[in-house]
Amino acid sequence: MSRPTAEQALENAARLLEAAELEMTNLPLMERYDELATSWLSYANLSVEVDRT
Repeated sequence: MSRPTAEQALENAARLLEAAELEMTNLPLMERYDELATSWLSYANLSVEVDRT
């Protein structure tokens, strides 16, 4: 099974942040989307670092 690329991770993060913006009245869900987006951003960063080595 192949791992997601950094680009795919960034796309996932962007999608989650857009979803978070739509949940302004549901703070717990908005925060969860933000946490997931942050995880994808961290993954993208690690993926880039791995690809450099």
